[in-house]
Amino acid sequence: MTDARGNARPNRDGSARHTPGTPCWVSLMARGLAATEQFYGALFGWEFRPGPRPLGPYVRAVLDGHAVAGIGVLPPDRRLPVAWTPYFASDDVDLTAESVRSCGGTVGVGPLDADDAGRLALASDPSGAVFGIWQAADGAVAGVTGRPGTPAWNELTTFETTNVAKFYETVFGYDEDPVVSADLDYVTLRLDGRPVTGVHGVGNALPRDRGPYWTTYFTVADTDDAVDQVLHLGGQVLGGPWDTEHGRVATVADPEGARFALVRKAG
Repeated sequence: MTDARGNARPNRDGSARHTPGTPCWVSLMARGLAATEQFYGALFGWEFRPGPRPLGPYVRAVLDGHAVAGIGVLPPDRRLPVAWTPYFASDDVDLTAESVRSCGGTVGVGPLDADDAGRLALASDPSGAVFGIWQAADGAVAGVTGRPGTPAWNELTTFETTNVAKFYETVFGYDEDPVVSADLDYVTLRLDGRPVTGVHGVGNALPRDRGPYWTTYFTVADTDDAVDQVLHLGGQVLGGPWDTEHGRVATVADPEGARFALVRKAG
């Protein structure tokens, strides 16, 4: 597990921008914005600033002056899950959306303009997992990564990796690095040789009432302390903490049920 958002290339003006296919943003659609801000502000030290409003009320979570995530509000008349969604960079969101459709995925929202910040679309892969596509107006890379409170990794939990991984490889140009194991169906997707995301096939162990889903991992200074704080703030622990080759990890959920993971990286 590395900081996948490190994939960058220069703009013409010398500033950095995301390589297409790089995870570049995470966004949460919640029901109660004020309570959600209070939970994540206390857990990660985030402050909040008004953001673009293509989908209704929306705020940017800010850490040390840099935007690290977004939180929007689900329309009350729509029965959508409260969930974190990763966005993948694109130089042309309309073209990427067409690729999603031609590869068997679905584009549910957009492409549409997010004020002057850029252009986005929300899509789902052939198994139904939801993800976003983001074309930033200036292509800028997030200014703070690898610190507590910032996204570290995104991982897809799905039925099987073979067909789903091929979908993302075709849409975003990834290379595949499968784990050779009779007991584990896992593929790391790479971009320019660098790991950017993972796909974990769990077969019938996938909850039938949920379907395939993405999980965002956030860096923390101490996983056990962060788990205690999640519980104190009204969230729940879904798994762990446990030690892995990438660090100490726990899967948790906020008070509205949005799942995410905490990781204190090894080394």
